[in-house]
Amino acid sequence: MVTVCMRLLSKYRELIVYVIVGVLTTIVSLLSYYLFAYTLEIQYLISNFLSWVCAVVFAYITNKVWVFQNYDFALSNIVKEIVAFIGARIATLGIDMLIMFVMVDMLSLQDLVAKITVQVIVTILNYILSKFLVFRKGA
Repeated sequence: MVTVCMRLLSKYRELIVYVIVGVLTTIVSLLSYYLFAYTLEIQYLISNFLSWVCAVVFAYITNKVWVFQNYDFALSNIVKEIVAFIGARIATLGIDMLIMFVMVDMLSLQDLVAKITVQVIVTILNYILSKFLVFRKGA
């Protein structure tokens, strides 16, 4: 039984670590959103953008090192990765902002409910883009 579990952990390590990092990134996003929107009373779309910035910085570092175990710290590689990472995150930010607008302004859902729903969608898209675009092997 232990051997089977170890094989499964080894086989799915990247995905398991991504889920853990994704949860931590979501926590960073939600806490920073709460700080901006409720503590500092900044408009919800601006708060959403600021929470996105906090989450992207956290996500780049943790994805590079822990999820995709990319230890190439050559400046040219880091610049290339950061450009691709931010580009991918800007694409999912557009999706994030659109869904937030639709859910809050058009469907009148509570903003934190919308934010949590959006995080699930964005997390899946970010994994796909990071794995196949930003941190792909042999790139």
